[in-house]
Formats: sequence, C-alpha cells, structure tokens
Amino acid sequence: MDETEFWEIIDTTREAAGDDPEDHAELLVERLLQLDPDSVLDFARHFEARYNRAYSWDLWGAAAILMGGAGDDAFDYFRCWLIGQGREVFEGAMHEVDALAELLDEFDEELDGDGEELGYAADEAYEQLTGAVTPDLGIPPQPPEPTGTPFDFDDDDALADRFPRLWDRFAVR
Repeated sequence: MDETEFWEIIDTTREAAGDDPEDHAELLVERLLQLDPDSVLDFARHFEARYNRAYSWDLWGAAAILMGGAGDDAFDYFRCWLIGQGREVFEGAMHEVDALAELLDEFDEELDGDGEELGYAADEAYEQLTGAVTPDLGIPPQPPEPTGTPFDFDDDDALADRFPRLWDRFAVR
C-alpha cells in the first residue's frame, strides 16, 4: 500500500462517516477488512509513522488550545484524530501548526479531537482477519520526548504568542 492509497482510505471512510470519529473508526475497520492482512499491516505502518511524526510540542500546544487543555492521553487521541482529518489537514499542520486555524472548518470540543478508536482500527481489522495480534510493525518508535521546544500549555500568553491564529479563532476565554 502506498501513501496515496492510505490517504484515500482515510478520506473515503471519514466522508462516509460524516466526520464523526467513532463512526469513522467503524467504517475504517470495515474497509480494512476488505484487504489482505499484509495490506492492513501496511496501513498500520503508515498510520503509526504519522502518529509518531505528530509527537511535537507545537502540535500539543495546538491541541491544548482546541480542546481547552490536553493531557498525555488526550494528546495521543488528538494525533489519531488529526490523521483522520486527511492528508491536507495533517500535512498542513505538520508544516505549520498555526495553519490549523484555516485548515479546520470548525472544531466542536464534544465531537472533535478524540480519535482514539481510529488508532486501533488496523489492529482490530488485523485481528479479525487473522485471529492474531498485530505483530511488531518494524518502524522506529516515537521519540521519548516530543520534538521541538517545550513550553507551558497553561500559559495563555505563551499559547497566544506561539499560535496567534489558532488562539484568535478557537481559544476558550
């Protein structure tokens, strides 16, 4: 599976789910069940590589703005959700985190930002197809610390300075 096919699967299942993360995860599992186990593992590798790539202080800061705070688990689920938004949003955020202010049409704290189930979709599909647990994917793990320069997510001034467009559009004041 190449990168284009990976993103096509993400996009078509998200669109069919009406952007609901839980429905998206269910449809993603259904779609992956149509593939052979090796292709599901390829999908999992693409997903995991992007998930690890998104482990940055800046992206964590954006998650804190969008969700009104983000602990470790919330940030993990946010990264899954971000991948689920598709290539344009994901790559745009990776290029410039503050661009999320323009890349996201809206953000509903009750619905958006939590893609936990998306992160398990490939594992679930692989297990249903083979009856076995997903093997090691053979890709480097995420770094022990997020990339970039750490800062205080509880400091509203620091968040507003670092991400002015996101802050102006999405900060809860």
